[in-house]
Amino acid sequence: MSLARSRAFAASALPLLLPVLLVIVFALHMRSLPQLLDFKLHYEATPPEAVAHYLVGSARDDGLRVDPHVIAYLALPLFLATALMLHRRTRARRPLSSKAAFALTAIGTIYLGGLFGMWTAFYDGMAHMAASDVDAAARTFAAMSAPRGAFLMTTTLAKLAFVGLALQGLLLWDADARSRLAALSLPIGCALFLAFWDLDNWMLVGSLLMLVGLVAARRPSVAVERA
Repeated sequence: MSLARSRAFAASALPLLLPVLLVIVFALHMRSLPQLLDFKLHYEATPPEAVAHYLVGSARDDGLRVDPHVIAYLALPLFLATALMLHRRTRARRPLSSKAAFALTAIGTIYLGGLFGMWTAFYDGMAHMAASDVDAAARTFAAMSAPRGAFLMTTTLAKLAFVGLALQGLLLWDADARSRLAALSLPIGCALFLAFWDLDNWMLVGSLLMLVGLVAARRPSVAVERA
């Protein structure tokens, strides 16, 4: 396989890793099948005391404890790879809209990195705390995750990544069935993220829809991309 073909394959295949890893992240949040099938319409935060009791002292010497936040954090470059792939698919026919949607995805990814980085560091820190500090950990978690101030600002700006991906998906709409499938599945998947933020089973379904949309977008028609 030539270098050019290898680069083209990587550029087309890498974006598929994003929804796959997101599915893994949200599946790791599920502790039972009933929890997976319990589709709530409103997010109910876990009491800080329960989070603290679950995390404090949970670090393992062999480092095998899997933190889904780490997976999500390390997957962040795939948001940009996905946005770039979608931009390449749509720039020929809708150049200005494609650039604007790509920019929105890129900006949102910056703030999404801050959000995932915060949770990654905080959860790892709590895991290494002593059991006697569980009450202090609960109070710290409650103060940090309160839906106001810097936390609300960071979370709101992080959602722009999915707004941008949804807009990029809409720009894929064309006459052929693959383009229409991509233009429907990707925005609907992103919409589930935005509508049910922090509800892991809804976001898992959203990730699967994103995967369907990105698979459909991998091999666009000539009308969508001529480059």
